Formats: sequence, C-alpha cells, structure tokens
Amino acid sequence: MEPLFPEPIQRLPKADIPIDGVQAFLSQADRHQIIFMQFAHDVDLPEHAHNAQVGFVLAGRIELVINGKSNAYGKGDVYHIPKDAPHSGKIFAGYSDITFFDEPDRYGIK
Repeated sequence: MEPLFPEPIQRLPKADIPIDGVQAFLSQADRHQIIFMQFAHDVDLPEHAHNAQVGFVLAGRIELVINGKSNAYGKGDVYHIPKDAPHSGKIFAGYSDITFFDEPDRYGIK
C-alpha cells in the first residue's frame, strides 16, 4: 500500500486498531482522538456502538448502517455517527479518511 499521508502525519504514533491491512496514525488530545486511516483490504465491520464519531472521507468508499439506515460515502463526504448509535458496515480496499472520535481512549498506541 502506497502511503497516502505526508511525513508529519506518518511521524504520529501508530494507532493500535485490530483490523488487518489498516495503517493508522493517532493524534491524541485530552478529550478526543483524531485518526488518519488507510485500508489495504476490504473490511466488514460488525455492529457496535461507542461515543460520537465523525469521518472525513479522503479516498475510496465506505458503506455504513447507522441506527438501521444504510448509506454509502466516497471522497469528499462526511459522515456522523451519534453517541451510542448502533452501526456496522463495509470498508473497501483503498479507502482512507480522517476520523474524529469524541473520546480520548478509543484506541491505544501500537
């Protein structure tokens, strides 16, 4: 997978995300996390819930089912998953985004 993110992002700590083929860099704050993610493989996301999440799609495609409603997102789209909303989906190889998690400990450092 050719790196998408420039060198300052690649210097961030790698996020410990238990998904095969994801490259993720973590920007940590006191009350939230911002993750820069790039996916080399298709990924099926089982239904789960957590604090609010906002994704800014940079490339590729993601399909999400949020509170039972299905949507597809591509380059330039922004999605919002409200706090505690059950969601699942599919991430397609080549997808990348910047994701804001409204919680400081969603992911640890690798």
